Amino acid sequence: MQPALHSQNLIIIEAGRSEKNYWIDLWHYRELFLILAWRDISVRYKQTIIGGAWAVIRPFLTMVVFTVIFGRLAGLPSSGAPYALMVFAGMLPWSLFSTALGDASNSLIGNERLISKIYFPRLIIPTATVVTALVDLLISLVILCALMVYYRFSPGWNILLLPAFIVMALLASLGPGLWITALNVKYRDFRYVIPFLVQFGLYVSPVGFSSSVIPDKWRLLYSLNPLVGVIDGFRWSILGGTSPIHWNSLILSFGVVVCLLWQGIRTFRKMERTFADII
Repeated sequence: MQPALHSQNLIIIEAGRSEKNYWIDLWHYRELFLILAWRDISVRYKQTIIGGAWAVIRPFLTMVVFTVIFGRLAGLPSSGAPYALMVFAGMLPWSLFSTALGDASNSLIGNERLISKIYFPRLIIPTATVVTALVDLLISLVILCALMVYYRFSPGWNILLLPAFIVMALLASLGPGLWITALNVKYRDFRYVIPFLVQFGLYVSPVGFSSSVIPDKWRLLYSLNPLVGVIDGFRWSILGGTSPIHWNSLILSFGVVVCLLWQGIRTFRKMERTFADII
């Protein structure tokens, strides 16, 4: 007599599962997302001398430098708000963007052992890194509150829309981050591009000055920089009427953010099947 055959449900784990299952898998692997995010946060602040204070010191010192150069020496306008407060309100989204972009761009290389051993949607890795940038932002908000108390400046109803611009800043960083991290797996010299982009973007974005100094005829062209709408939105949410927002520029910047995010996801998904082999 032949032994009875028991039916089994086989699960095949491979890199390159069907497209219809990929986005469902992102939800199934949500615990992995939380684990990676918590690991990145722990690594950033573990065994550091000043810990989370670094998230405050860096934008604060940059604010002081920009206030002296653009506010005192160059005499640029601040639209009625204290110049230091205007600069710091611009530093918040920029720090969020630059930190998230840098961490996401190098995330796959830093997790090569995990990628080469098991299957999971690789999109989880770069998206988990942006949580650390969000934590840094929450710490920096403490300094913002202290500055507003010092200058006796109270926000208006606009502050309720600040979370929307935080999400916009994260999406603005995630799009280029996905594109660069995918290319960084195949072309390792892409890691040298990131510091240049961050340094260049700091000076072409309205961080140390108000975008109101840009002539109207160049405003839409300038708004092709997605950080213009993000920074203007942050300032408008925090400073209210003293930092008016240009809605056409905001809409254009948001459109660029969406396009960069779509292109980043498209490039990432196209190259994702080869990550384990290349790494």
